[in-house]
Order: sequence, then structure tokens, then C-alpha cells
Amino acid sequence: MKIYQLSEMVKGWFVGGFTPSALKTDAFEAGLKIYKSGDSEQAHFHQIATEITVIASGRVKMCGKEWGAGSIIVLSPGEITDFTAIEDTHTVVIKVPSVADDKYVV
Repeated sequence: MKIYQLSEMVKGWFVGGFTPSALKTDAFEAGLKIYKSGDSEQAHFHQIATEITVIASGRVKMCGKEWGAGSIIVLSPGEITDFTAIEDTHTVVIKVPSVADDKYVV
């Protein structure tokens, strides 16, 4: 058995083809992202990876729309999104596959 702490990971990413990682794999990435109200990320897209975002708690604005707890947003390669936390928010994000340098800021 191996035990890790989320605080040891980079920006909540705990599975993927990077270090540190609880499971190193190029098959996918997984992250638990924790945002405070007002936190944001720049508009971006992925050329290769599909990105799946689950809003576990809180409210966010992505792709020009508001989403709340329970929403699952699937972005295909090439689809552009930005991100703003409207409330304190927890998300689970999966990216398939795990590809280094596949995030392109618009």
C-alpha cells in the first residue's frame, strides 16, 4: 500500500503522466480541483485530450454558461473554455489521454 496526500500533488492533479503522481500513467489524468469564489482560469483548449469536468460542489461559469453541483461537462479536443468559480467549488477533472503540453491558452 502507498499513501499520498493531495497537498503533495500539483494543483490537485493526482493521476497522470507527470510527477508527483499517485499513479503514473499516460492513459488519463485525474484531479480534484478546489477553487474559491472568483478564482478563474484563462480560456484554453486541448488538441489531443478530451476533458471531463464534474462539478462536485459549488457553481462555475464555463463555455459561457453557468453550471452547478452534479453537472458533467465534456469538452472534445479543440473546444475552447474558460473557467470562473461563482461560488467556492470542488471539481473532479479527467483528461483522456494524459499528454504533456496539450493545453493551449487562447
